[in-house]
Formats: sequence, structure tokens, C-alpha cells
Amino acid sequence: MTVVVTGSAGFIGSILVDELLSRGERVIGVDRRVQPARPGLLVLTADLVDWPDELLDAALEGADAVFHLAGCPGVRDGAADSVIDIGDRRRRDNVDATARVLAVVPGHVPVVVASSSSVYGGARGRPSRESDALRPLGGYARSKVAAEALCQQRLRTGGRVAIARPFTVVGEGQRADMAIARWLRAAALGRPLQVFGSLRRSRDLTDVRDAVRVLIALAERQACGPVNVGTGRPYTLAQIVAAISEITCTRVDTVVTPADHAEPADTRADTRHLRETVGFVPQTDLTAVVARQLAASTAVGALSP
Repeated sequence: MTVVVTGSAGFIGSILVDELLSRGERVIGVDRRVQPARPGLLVLTADLVDWPDELLDAALEGADAVFHLAGCPGVRDGAADSVIDIGDRRRRDNVDATARVLAVVPGHVPVVVASSSSVYGGARGRPSRESDALRPLGGYARSKVAAEALCQQRLRTGGRVAIARPFTVVGEGQRADMAIARWLRAAALGRPLQVFGSLRRSRDLTDVRDAVRVLIALAERQACGPVNVGTGRPYTLAQIVAAISEITCTRVDTVVTPADHAEPADTRADTRHLRETVGFVPQTDLTAVVARQLAASTAVGALSP
């Protein structure tokens, strides 16, 4: 098979590429960032919304499966000076890029599009089901809802597309702005861990290796429609902090600050449809995944001052 992965230099994308290569697939990795070439990997340095691009279109048209992970990540809007154009960047990278991919990939080819659990707006007292009404709380979640609407259009015309809704993905390579990455760096530097909202808040944490297994299974089984990618067993922020303290052998202090309006208090996946679709449900070992993330961050110098 020839498989295209957009966002192949990103957190989940890079792990997905590694797994596909280990299975003997031919992979075309598309990203704006420069990537090192490896046996079995063809690198395309390209922007999905730059037209025309004959090489990119040829890759998408000729693929046996496409994983569309590229996008503008992050629930929080960020610093004040970046908020001005964040909406435009989300529209461009999360919606327009998805439209390009879906327009070029033939309808019979399975496409797996990475959406987000943020479309639910939180667990609201019970696990979030794929059939729930979507209640996006912020601009990032709204952009994912718009991208999902494009996927639904493909489905209505007989095309194949699975809409993966990952819950919080953790592990080696996690983005520097995400909680465990931030907290590991703070612990290494002897600084308090900044906690948004409350230590009682909870997150459904999904090991990146399991998330990748789910994505591949969705493509292999030519799944269609939305599928949660989570464990259904959330951890509180207090439990995550305790795991970081244990793994780093450090007594850590925390500072609780107000949470962004777009951040839900709790997230939890209903995993029944996931199990029916791919045959398994991820189970995250918090201590083990934090240890792996610490080791990988140390290896690349991400914890240095």
C-alpha cells in the first residue's frame, strides 16, 4: 500500500509514520516542516492550501489510504498578540486544508480525518457519545466541527471517511504547550506546576501508541463516521501531578490559575462504538507513559533551561 500522512512531522503524525513504516507500508509524509527522509518514506514539504501543487495532488489521488492529521492545534487562544489571527489560521489549517484533502482523494479511498474530543464541550456528567449534539466551547473546537461537516458531505455522496475524535493524547513527542510536557519541564527546573482550573478536573488520557493503532485500524476496516479515540477511564489532574512527582523523584508544588473558557472541566469517552469498530479499547498506564515521555524529552534536551 501507499499511504499518505498529512501533518507527518507532528506529535501523532510522526508516531503514525513510524508505525506504518514498521509494518512495511510505503508512506508519503506531507508537512510544512522539513522532515528527514527514511527508507520507505517519501517526504513532501508542502502546504495543503497552496494551489496548485501537482506533486501533492498526485500523492493524494494515488494513495491507497490517507490519514489527515495536519492542522492548527491547541484549545487555548494563546498570548494576546497571537489572538488577532488565530481564527484565520484555524480556518485555513483546520477547515480549508481538510476541504482540499477531501476534494482530491477519490471517494472510494479510505480517509481518516483527525477531529477532536473538544467538539463535545466536555463530558457533562457522563461519557461523551458519538451521537451527542456537538457543543464546541471555543474557536478551535468550532473549526473542528466545521471540518467534520465537510466529512459528512463526503459521506453523503458515498465517499469513505472516518472522523477520529481523539481525547487527550499523551506520550513521547507531545507538544510543548500540553499539560504533561509543561509539567515535566517545570519539575525539571524546580518550578511550580501551573494547573488550569482545579486539580479535581479530569482528562481521558490516550497513549499516543494506542491512538495510532486506532487510526490504522479505522483505515484498514474502512470505517465511516465519527469514532471516539479514548479509554473511558479519565485521570484527575491531581493524579497526573502525582505521577510526575513519582517519575521525576521530585516534590512538586502546584499553582492553580483560572482555566480558559474553552477548556471543559472533565472529558471522558464513551468507548462502545470504538470497540465495535476496531475491536479494542486503549488502556493508558499513566506512570508508564509519563516515564516514556520524560525519557524522550530528556533525550532531545527539551527539559533544559
